[in-house]
Amino acid sequence: MNFDFALILEPFLLSLKTISVSAILFIVIGIPTAYLLAKKDLKFKWLLNTIVTLPLIFPPIAVGFFLLLILGRNGFIGSFFYKFDISLIFSFSGIVIAAFIAGLPLMVKPIQASIELFPKDIKEASYISGKSQIKTFFYIVMPNIKNSLIVALLISTARALGEVGITLMLGGNIIGKTDTISLAIYNAVFDGNYNLAMILSGILVIISLLFFVALNFFEKRKNV
Repeated sequence: MNFDFALILEPFLLSLKTISVSAILFIVIGIPTAYLLAKKDLKFKWLLNTIVTLPLIFPPIAVGFFLLLILGRNGFIGSFFYKFDISLIFSFSGIVIAAFIAGLPLMVKPIQASIELFPKDIKEASYISGKSQIKTFFYIVMPNIKNSLIVALLISTARALGEVGITLMLGGNIIGKTDTISLAIYNAVFDGNYNLAMILSGILVIISLLFFVALNFFEKRKNV
């Protein structure tokens, strides 16, 4: 097996960096989104719910295509950032966005369900004691559903790690720049380098097993 070790290390480090940033985004954006969707009186709840859920039911490559139109140089979002010389596609930003979009539903929906199932009498007691809805959520609800939060974060991060379709469209699959470990496997198979593809796949298997062990641990704690 004669190949450059960088062909393994670079995609691995890029994927690690991508899911690390994505995990932060899942926490910063995913949790507030779940909180909003759990509110029964939220206006345009159906629209937000549709946007969040769409990546689960729509083919990833098609989601990537539409995002490419929106975030590209001539898109209504991409053109704004392009004025400041910021590119959202064919760059690290593109693969982070792809990973985030792919994993967001798996972060939001379980947390939303946990919030909706949280006992109303406990929340009402908090309101009576003078705490606002926001404080009740952060100091009462979140500590009690922390295992659900962790499970959702692990699942969404695992999904982000394995994302291919959206990443292919937004990242461009540029060797050495935007080829995550999943795309590196695709490239290796396409080039006929099955040994490299096997090693990269083995790395993903090991990472997936680690995710599975962690998920099993927190699932058991959640049910205690």
